[in-house]
Amino acid sequence: MAFSMSNLNASELQNVGAVLTSTKASDYTNSADIELQWAMKAMDHATVHYNLISSVDASRLRLTQMDDIIYKHFRETFPDFDVRSIKEDDLKTPESKEKWRNFCESFKGHIEDYNLGTLLRLRCEDDYTPETTTFSVRTQFLAIEIARNKEGHNSILLEKKKAKQEVEAKEKESS
Repeated sequence: MAFSMSNLNASELQNVGAVLTSTKASDYTNSADIELQWAMKAMDHATVHYNLISSVDASRLRLTQMDDIIYKHFRETFPDFDVRSIKEDDLKTPESKEKWRNFCESFKGHIEDYNLGTLLRLRCEDDYTPETTTFSVRTQFLAIEIARNKEGHNSILLEKKKAKQEVEAKEKESS
């Protein structure tokens, strides 16, 4: 029976990480299996997230118990950040990485898996696709998606879904 990390929780994964990091990095090679498992988990999370924000009024949705705190700190730290349409440079230049690192570290111990890699939609009106998605850490994802929800930018997804359902219903009636 093969060992699978897909059912491990965050604490168990940290324990595995502690064991792995106690050995020299040169003793390891990248494991395609581990990368694939992470990608599958990240895509599952993205699918659940998208289904949720496109099925309810996202402006009333809470992603964590700390939404208000995360949002307040996000807008204090990034007052002009356009959550509707994100450019890679907003997250990945040396200057933005440093600012984001400090922001994320302020939630260490408060947000579970605060620095876990996740997928982030670059534009609030889009689904998760290779062209419209980037890699981020969980705290970035939460800050941006909470802002999108609170500021009403994710509401377009529910509207798009309802419009699509109406078109499908009319097509079904006419056939």
